[in-house]
Amino acid sequence: MKNAAELSLSATLRPEKAKQSLNRKFRSARRRRMAGQALWHAIMLLFAAAWLIPLLWMLRNAFLPKDASIGAGWSWDFTLDNFSRVWQGAPFGQYMWNTLLVTSGIFAVQIVTLTLAAYAFARVAFVGRHIVFMLFLVQIMVPSDVLIFSNYQIINELGLLDTKIGIMLPYFASAFGVFLLRQAFKQLPYELDEAARVEGCSSLGILLRIYMPLSRPVYLSFAIVSISFHWNDFLWPLIVTNSPENRLLTVGLAMFAKSTEAGAQWTDVSAATLIVTAPMLIGFLLFQRQFISSFMHSGIKG
Repeated sequence: MKNAAELSLSATLRPEKAKQSLNRKFRSARRRRMAGQALWHAIMLLFAAAWLIPLLWMLRNAFLPKDASIGAGWSWDFTLDNFSRVWQGAPFGQYMWNTLLVTSGIFAVQIVTLTLAAYAFARVAFVGRHIVFMLFLVQIMVPSDVLIFSNYQIINELGLLDTKIGIMLPYFASAFGVFLLRQAFKQLPYELDEAARVEGCSSLGILLRIYMPLSRPVYLSFAIVSISFHWNDFLWPLIVTNSPENRLLTVGLAMFAKSTEAGAQWTDVSAATLIVTAPMLIGFLLFQRQFISSFMHSGIKG
């Protein structure tokens, strides 16, 4: 009887021990997962701090008086004189207008060229379509700086040096944009084309009324990439332009920072840098939700 009771008690305790062991494993796995997440968040915070520190330093110096910026210790002084002095010291209004014109002009032409090319690669059957598309993909792997010398020769032969068209011309087409839109167009069902053609819609009408509205997130994603790249572009505008009438913000900022009057004035340089970067920062803060949503809905599929 005693052995039978012990066996019965052992059989009763065995599931309980198994349950306790399973709970311990679960808690241990949960602690490891939480520790891994905490470590990952700490690493991301370090990267965020490394990015934010120069920005915060620039913001602080842009609003500090000259004496306070070079003095020891912390100062709570505040002034807007740096911006007025910088705005009068260089034609930043002209630089801003040139940058807006060049950036918007490039993007406007890109919308036309990329849409037509992407539709052709996605829906129009022609001989050598895949070969031509592969050549477009090869351009993505070629850095744009490698083509500066050949582009400069072409612009020089066309007589477009030191002009806004000369800055814009090499960027009127984008291999990355063609690839992005082509993948988006290929995801749309053919039934939409057939239904539109039954209603008497032409290929251009299908493109304007169906493909472009349904691919709006992809267009917004490309707009972010294109506008931010050309707003911050420096090397090509520096090579092509020589006069303030055609100089962009990035080149104008470099010229201003290297001048003898502003070379050692960190407050002036910081104020000028804030003038250059403020439109992009404000645009991101105002439309960050749309930016994130556009990239989430523009996934690239086969």
